[in-house]
Amino acid sequence: MINNIIRNKFKNKKVIITGGTGLIGRQLTKMLRNLNAKITVVSLDKYSIEKGVKYIIGDLSDFSFCKSVTKNQDFAFHLAGIKASVKTTIEKPASFYVPLVMMNTNFLEACRINKIKKLVYTSSIGAYSKASIFKEKKFNYKKEPMDFYPGWAKRMAELQIIAYKKQFKIDNFYIVRPANVYGPGDNFDKKNAMVIPSLMSKILSKKRPVEVWGDGSPIRDFAYSGDIAEGILKTLVYGTGKYDFLNLGSGKGVSIKKLVETMNKVVPFRYFFKSKTHQGFSKRVMDIAAAKKMIKYEPNTSLESGLKITWEWFIRNNSQYKLRKNYFN
Repeated sequence: MINNIIRNKFKNKKVIITGGTGLIGRQLTKMLRNLNAKITVVSLDKYSIEKGVKYIIGDLSDFSFCKSVTKNQDFAFHLAGIKASVKTTIEKPASFYVPLVMMNTNFLEACRINKIKKLVYTSSIGAYSKASIFKEKKFNYKKEPMDFYPGWAKRMAELQIIAYKKQFKIDNFYIVRPANVYGPGDNFDKKNAMVIPSLMSKILSKKRPVEVWGDGSPIRDFAYSGDIAEGILKTLVYGTGKYDFLNLGSGKGVSIKKLVETMNKVVPFRYFFKSKTHQGFSKRVMDIAAAKKMIKYEPNTSLESGLKITWEWFIRNNSQYKLRKNYFN
Protein backbone atom coordinates (compact mmCIF):
# COMPACT_ATOMS: atom_id res chain seq x y z
CA MET A 1 0.00 0.00 0.00
CA ILE A 2 1.25 3.48 -0.94
CA ASN A 3 0.70 5.85 1.99
CA ASN A 4 1.03 9.64 2.30
CA ILE A 5 4.62 9.39 3.52
CA ILE A 6 5.57 7.72 0.23
CA ARG A 7 3.44 10.11 -1.86
CA ASN A 8 5.06 13.15 -0.29
CA LYS A 9 8.54 11.67 -0.68
CA PHE A 10 8.36 11.55 -4.48
CA LYS A 11 6.08 14.41 -5.47
CA ASN A 12 7.93 16.67 -7.95
CA LYS A 13 11.24 14.92 -7.19
CA LYS A 14 13.71 14.15 -9.97
CA VAL A 15 14.12 10.39 -10.18
CA ILE A 16 16.37 8.37 -12.49
CA ILE A 17 15.61 4.71 -13.18
CA THR A 18 18.07 2.50 -15.03
CA GLY A 19 16.43 -0.43 -16.76
CA GLY A 20 13.10 1.36 -16.62
CA THR A 21 11.77 -0.49 -19.67
CA GLY A 22 12.50 -3.88 -18.13
CA LEU A 23 10.61 -6.37 -16.03
CA ILE A 24 10.64 -4.50 -12.69
CA GLY A 25 11.57 -1.08 -14.04
CA ARG A 26 8.38 -0.57 -16.05
CA GLN A 27 6.29 -1.30 -12.94
CA LEU A 28 8.35 1.10 -10.85
CA THR A 29 8.15 3.79 -13.54
CA LYS A 30 4.35 3.54 -13.59
CA MET A 31 4.15 3.81 -9.79
CA LEU A 32 6.40 6.86 -9.70
CA ARG A 33 4.46 8.45 -12.56
CA ASN A 34 1.31 8.13 -10.45
CA LEU A 35 3.17 9.75 -7.55
CA ASN A 36 3.96 12.80 -9.74
CA ALA A 37 7.71 12.28 -9.78
CA LYS A 38 9.81 13.75 -12.60
CA ILE A 39 11.22 10.60 -14.13
CA THR A 40 14.18 9.90 -16.38
CA VAL A 41 14.52 6.33 -17.65
CA VAL A 42 17.86 5.12 -18.99
CA SER A 43 17.80 2.03 -21.16
CA LEU A 44 19.28 0.41 -24.25
CA ASP A 45 15.80 -0.61 -25.42
CA LYS A 46 14.49 1.39 -28.35
CA TYR A 47 10.96 1.96 -27.11
CA SER A 48 9.12 3.92 -24.40
CA ILE A 49 6.23 2.80 -22.21
CA GLU A 50 4.83 5.59 -20.01
CA LYS A 51 3.71 9.02 -21.19
CA GLY A 52 5.23 12.00 -19.42
CA VAL A 53 8.51 10.16 -18.81
CA LYS A 54 11.87 11.12 -20.32
CA TYR A 55 13.50 8.12 -21.99
CA ILE A 56 17.21 8.18 -22.78
CA ILE A 57 18.98 5.48 -24.78
CA GLY A 58 22.50 5.11 -23.46
CA ASP A 59 25.19 2.71 -22.34
CA LEU A 60 25.93 2.63 -18.60
CA SER A 61 29.36 1.13 -19.26
CA ASP A 62 30.30 4.69 -20.36
CA PHE A 63 31.30 6.56 -17.19
CA SER A 64 30.92 10.01 -18.77
CA PHE A 65 27.36 9.13 -19.77
CA CYS A 66 26.60 7.98 -16.21
CA LYS A 67 27.88 11.24 -14.74
CA SER A 68 25.82 13.24 -17.22
CA VAL A 69 22.46 11.52 -16.64
CA THR A 70 22.75 11.46 -12.82
CA LYS A 71 23.54 15.17 -12.52
CA ASN A 72 20.87 17.14 -10.59
CA GLN A 73 18.79 14.04 -9.84
CA ASP A 74 17.30 13.57 -6.36
CA PHE A 75 16.84 9.80 -6.23
CA ALA A 76 18.12 6.82 -8.21
CA PHE A 77 16.86 3.30 -8.77
CA HIS A 78 19.50 1.10 -10.36
CA LEU A 79 17.71 -1.86 -11.92
CA ALA A 80 19.58 -2.23 -15.20
CA GLY A 81 21.03 -5.67 -15.66
CA ILE A 82 21.33 -8.63 -17.98
CA LYS A 83 18.77 -11.38 -17.53
CA ALA A 84 19.30 -14.84 -18.95
CA SER A 85 18.90 -18.52 -18.18
CA VAL A 86 21.45 -20.34 -16.02
CA LYS A 87 22.53 -22.30 -19.11
CA THR A 88 23.31 -19.11 -21.06
CA THR A 89 25.32 -17.50 -18.25
CA ILE A 90 27.41 -20.68 -17.96
CA GLU A 91 28.04 -20.93 -21.71
CA LYS A 92 28.70 -17.19 -22.24
CA PRO A 93 29.99 -15.89 -18.89
CA ALA A 94 32.01 -12.96 -20.26
CA SER A 95 29.01 -11.62 -22.21
CA PHE A 96 27.16 -11.50 -18.90
CA TYR A 97 29.79 -10.65 -16.30
CA VAL A 98 31.90 -7.94 -17.96
CA PRO A 99 29.19 -5.45 -19.04
CA LEU A 100 27.26 -5.97 -15.79
CA VAL A 101 30.26 -5.14 -13.61
CA MET A 102 31.07 -2.09 -15.73
CA MET A 103 27.49 -0.79 -15.63
CA ASN A 104 27.19 -1.20 -11.87
CA THR A 105 30.60 0.29 -11.04
CA ASN A 106 30.12 3.34 -13.25
CA PHE A 107 26.55 4.16 -12.30
CA LEU A 108 27.08 3.83 -8.56
CA GLU A 109 30.24 5.94 -8.67
CA ALA A 110 28.48 8.61 -10.75
CA CYS A 111 25.67 8.73 -8.16
CA ARG A 112 28.22 9.15 -5.37
CA ILE A 113 30.06 11.93 -7.19
CA ASN A 114 26.82 13.76 -8.04
CA LYS A 115 25.56 13.40 -4.46
CA ILE A 116 22.34 11.52 -5.17
CA LYS A 117 20.20 11.85 -2.02
CA LYS A 118 19.03 8.22 -1.99
CA LEU A 119 19.60 5.15 -4.16
CA VAL A 120 18.34 1.58 -4.31
CA TYR A 121 20.39 -1.08 -6.08
CA THR A 122 18.60 -4.21 -7.23
CA SER A 123 20.80 -7.24 -6.68
CA SER A 124 19.58 -10.85 -6.95
CA ILE A 125 18.82 -14.06 -5.09
CA GLY A 126 21.72 -15.51 -7.09
CA ALA A 127 24.18 -13.50 -4.98
CA TYR A 128 23.43 -15.81 -2.07
CA SER A 129 25.54 -18.84 -1.30
CA LYS A 130 23.87 -22.24 -1.61
CA ALA A 131 20.96 -22.75 0.79
CA SER A 132 17.26 -23.65 0.82
CA ILE A 133 15.88 -20.68 2.77
CA PHE A 134 17.68 -17.35 2.43
CA LYS A 135 17.94 -15.01 5.41
CA GLU A 136 19.81 -11.70 5.50
CA LYS A 137 21.34 -12.13 8.96
CA LYS A 138 22.94 -15.45 8.04
CA PHE A 139 24.69 -14.22 4.91
CA ASN A 140 28.46 -14.65 4.52
CA TYR A 141 30.34 -12.87 1.71
CA LYS A 142 33.26 -15.32 2.03
CA LYS A 143 31.27 -18.19 0.49
CA GLU A 144 30.93 -18.20 -3.30
CA PRO A 145 27.52 -17.37 -4.81
CA MET A 146 25.36 -20.21 -6.11
CA ASP A 147 24.92 -18.41 -9.48
CA PHE A 148 28.65 -18.05 -10.04
CA TYR A 149 29.19 -15.28 -12.65
CA PRO A 150 25.88 -13.44 -12.12
CA GLY A 151 26.27 -13.75 -8.37
CA TRP A 152 29.78 -12.31 -8.30
CA ALA A 153 28.76 -9.45 -10.59
CA LYS A 154 25.92 -8.55 -8.22
CA ARG A 155 28.12 -8.92 -5.15
CA MET A 156 30.72 -6.56 -6.63
CA ALA A 157 28.09 -3.81 -6.69
CA GLU A 158 26.90 -4.67 -3.19
CA LEU A 159 30.45 -4.46 -1.85
CA GLN A 160 30.93 -1.13 -3.63
CA ILE A 161 27.95 0.27 -1.70
CA ILE A 162 29.19 -1.24 1.57
CA ALA A 163 32.64 0.28 0.89
CA TYR A 164 31.03 3.71 0.35
CA LYS A 165 29.33 3.36 3.72
CA LYS A 166 32.57 2.46 5.46
CA GLN A 167 34.85 5.07 3.85
CA PHE A 168 32.52 7.96 2.98
CA LYS A 169 29.81 7.38 5.62
CA ILE A 170 27.19 7.14 2.88
CA ASP A 171 24.23 5.45 4.53
CA ASN A 172 21.54 6.35 1.98
CA PHE A 173 22.45 3.80 -0.72
CA TYR A 174 20.38 0.66 -0.19
CA ILE A 175 20.40 -2.89 -1.58
CA VAL A 176 17.58 -5.36 -2.24
CA ARG A 177 17.81 -8.97 -3.36
CA PRO A 178 14.71 -10.06 -5.30
CA ALA A 179 13.71 -13.70 -5.79
CA ASN A 180 12.65 -15.24 -9.13
CA VAL A 181 10.78 -12.28 -10.59
CA TYR A 182 8.26 -12.60 -13.43
CA GLY A 183 5.69 -10.35 -15.10
CA PRO A 184 5.00 -8.16 -18.16
CA GLY A 185 8.16 -7.10 -19.98
CA ASP A 186 10.12 -10.22 -19.08
CA ASN A 187 12.70 -11.79 -21.41
CA PHE A 188 10.64 -14.24 -23.51
CA ASP A 189 13.46 -15.31 -25.81
CA LYS A 190 13.27 -19.12 -25.75
CA LYS A 191 17.06 -19.37 -26.15
CA ASN A 192 17.88 -17.74 -22.80
CA ALA A 193 14.62 -17.10 -20.91
CA MET A 194 13.94 -18.06 -17.30
CA VAL A 195 11.34 -20.65 -16.25
CA ILE A 196 8.05 -18.74 -16.55
CA PRO A 197 8.70 -16.75 -19.76
CA SER A 198 10.26 -19.84 -21.34
CA LEU A 199 7.13 -21.85 -20.52
CA MET A 200 4.87 -19.15 -21.92
CA SER A 201 6.89 -18.93 -25.14
CA LYS A 202 6.56 -22.69 -25.61
CA ILE A 203 2.80 -22.54 -24.99
CA LEU A 204 2.37 -19.74 -27.52
CA SER A 205 4.30 -21.73 -30.17
CA LYS A 206 1.43 -24.28 -30.12
CA LYS A 207 3.89 -27.18 -30.31
CA ARG A 208 2.37 -29.97 -28.23
CA PRO A 209 3.02 -31.47 -25.85
CA VAL A 210 5.07 -28.71 -24.20
CA GLU A 211 8.43 -29.93 -22.93
CA VAL A 212 9.24 -28.90 -19.35
CA TRP A 213 12.84 -29.42 -18.24
CA GLY A 214 13.42 -31.54 -15.13
CA ASP A 215 11.04 -33.68 -13.12
CA GLY A 216 9.03 -30.80 -11.64
CA SER A 217 10.39 -31.19 -8.10
CA PRO A 218 12.64 -28.07 -7.70
CA ILE A 219 11.07 -25.40 -5.51
CA ARG A 220 11.39 -21.70 -6.28
CA ASP A 221 10.14 -18.38 -4.92
CA PHE A 222 8.22 -16.78 -7.80
CA ALA A 223 7.54 -13.08 -7.17
CA TYR A 224 5.33 -10.84 -9.32
CA SER A 225 7.16 -7.78 -10.65
CA GLY A 226 4.57 -5.30 -9.36
CA ASP A 227 5.05 -6.51 -5.78
CA ILE A 228 8.83 -6.31 -6.13
CA ALA A 229 8.63 -2.78 -7.57
CA GLU A 230 6.56 -1.63 -4.59
CA GLY A 231 9.12 -3.19 -2.25
CA ILE A 232 11.94 -1.31 -4.00
CA LEU A 233 9.98 1.94 -3.77
CA LYS A 234 9.44 1.44 -0.03
CA THR A 235 13.11 0.57 0.48
CA LEU A 236 14.16 4.00 -0.77
CA VAL A 237 11.75 5.64 1.68
CA TYR A 238 12.38 3.52 4.78
CA GLY A 239 15.89 2.13 4.20
CA THR A 240 17.27 -1.25 5.26
CA GLY A 241 18.12 -0.46 8.89
CA LYS A 242 20.72 -2.79 10.39
CA TYR A 243 20.74 -5.03 7.29
CA ASP A 244 23.19 -4.70 4.39
CA PHE A 245 20.29 -5.65 2.12
CA LEU A 246 16.66 -6.79 2.22
CA ASN A 247 15.12 -9.86 0.60
CA LEU A 248 12.14 -9.28 -1.68
CA GLY A 249 10.07 -12.24 -2.85
CA SER A 250 6.76 -13.96 -2.25
CA GLY A 251 8.18 -15.81 0.74
CA LYS A 252 6.47 -18.97 -0.57
CA GLY A 253 8.06 -22.02 -2.15
CA VAL A 254 6.36 -23.38 -5.27
CA SER A 255 7.47 -26.50 -7.13
CA ILE A 256 7.92 -26.38 -10.90
CA LYS A 257 5.18 -29.02 -11.09
CA LYS A 258 2.80 -26.74 -9.18
CA LEU A 259 3.82 -23.80 -11.38
CA VAL A 260 2.96 -25.75 -14.54
CA GLU A 261 -0.35 -26.90 -13.06
CA THR A 262 -1.22 -23.30 -12.14
CA MET A 263 -0.29 -22.09 -15.63
CA ASN A 264 -2.57 -24.80 -16.99
CA LYS A 265 -5.47 -23.10 -15.19
CA VAL A 266 -4.67 -19.85 -16.99
CA VAL A 267 -4.39 -21.47 -20.43
CA PRO A 268 -4.93 -25.24 -20.86
CA PHE A 269 -2.09 -27.09 -22.64
CA ARG A 270 -0.62 -30.59 -22.81
CA TYR A 271 2.87 -31.04 -21.36
CA PHE A 272 5.45 -33.54 -20.17
CA PHE A 273 8.51 -33.38 -17.90
CA LYS A 274 11.89 -34.20 -19.46
CA SER A 275 13.33 -35.55 -16.24
CA LYS A 276 16.90 -36.21 -17.40
CA THR A 277 17.64 -32.55 -18.14
CA HIS A 278 19.50 -30.21 -15.74
CA GLN A 279 17.14 -28.59 -13.25
CA GLY A 280 19.37 -26.65 -10.85
CA PHE A 281 19.13 -26.40 -7.07
CA SER A 282 16.37 -28.32 -5.29
CA LYS A 283 15.02 -25.35 -3.31
CA ARG A 284 15.49 -21.56 -3.33
CA VAL A 285 13.06 -19.55 -1.19
CA MET A 286 13.35 -16.09 0.36
CA ASP A 287 12.67 -15.31 4.02
CA ILE A 288 10.96 -11.91 3.79
CA ALA A 289 10.38 -11.28 7.51
CA ALA A 290 12.95 -8.45 7.63
CA ALA A 291 11.36 -6.61 4.69
CA LYS A 292 7.91 -6.96 6.26
CA LYS A 293 9.24 -5.38 9.43
CA MET A 294 11.54 -2.71 7.98
CA ILE A 295 9.56 -1.42 4.99
CA LYS A 296 6.06 -2.85 5.57
CA TYR A 297 6.52 -5.08 2.53
CA GLU A 298 3.37 -7.05 1.70
CA PRO A 299 3.43 -9.01 -1.59
CA ASN A 300 -0.22 -9.77 -2.33
CA THR A 301 -0.34 -10.99 -5.94
CA SER A 302 -1.17 -14.69 -6.06
CA LEU A 303 0.75 -16.90 -8.47
CA GLU A 304 -2.34 -17.57 -10.58
CA SER A 305 -3.23 -13.86 -10.78
CA GLY A 306 0.34 -12.90 -11.66
CA LEU A 307 0.56 -15.57 -14.35
CA LYS A 308 -2.76 -14.44 -15.83
CA ILE A 309 -1.63 -10.80 -16.01
CA THR A 310 1.70 -11.82 -17.53
CA TRP A 311 0.15 -14.19 -20.09
CA GLU A 312 -2.42 -11.61 -21.23
CA TRP A 313 0.37 -9.04 -21.65
CA PHE A 314 2.55 -11.53 -23.51
CA ILE A 315 -0.04 -12.55 -26.11
CA ARG A 316 -0.53 -8.85 -26.92
CA ASN A 317 3.19 -8.00 -26.95
CA ASN A 318 4.89 -11.28 -27.82
CA SER A 319 7.54 -9.73 -30.06
CA GLN A 320 8.58 -6.80 -27.83
CA TYR A 321 11.52 -8.76 -26.40
CA LYS A 322 13.08 -8.72 -29.88
CA LEU A 323 13.53 -4.94 -29.58
CA ARG A 324 15.62 -5.30 -26.43
CA LYS A 325 19.40 -5.26 -26.22
CA ASN A 326 20.72 -8.82 -26.48
CA TYR A 327 24.19 -9.32 -24.98
CA PHE A 328 24.41 -12.94 -26.11
CA ASN A 329 24.29 -12.62 -29.91
